[in-house]
Amino acid sequence: MSSSSLLQLNIVSAEAEIFTGKAQRLYATGLLGELEVTPGHAPLLTGLLPGPVRIKDAEGKEDVVYVTGGILEVQPYVVTILADTVVRARDFNEAEAVKAKQQAERMLKDNKAGVDYARARAELVRAAGLLRAIREARKKGKMK
Repeated sequence: MSSSSLLQLNIVSAEAEIFTGKAQRLYATGLLGELEVTPGHAPLLTGLLPGPVRIKDAEGKEDVVYVTGGILEVQPYVVTILADTVVRARDFNEAEAVKAKQQAERMLKDNKAGVDYARARAELVRAAGLLRAIREARKKGKMK
């Protein structure tokens, strides 16, 4: 595959550099919906919603990471994701994600005083995004 048909992809979080290399395409969820980024894509800057980011690397292998949110910057042949937190597919914990989602749902249904509804909604969005990433990783054979 020629270098003009590849993107330079950089994914970094506050904790670490997660991915730096060439990729054929990238799939992510921006503030206005699903995005597919390919070489030559028009410049774009958008926020990312919590959820899976799928990467098709230079060899055609697909990988999935989960981002809790962040910024996606697209230039025609360079894509950068500055994420709050990134979790690789091999580090996904489905049981914890299900538990967190159930707990957030219970908090939202609870009418007790002192419940922080904004925090509960944010946790629900985060857990639901992680579960979507787990499903994507499972489809791609990245987890069992």
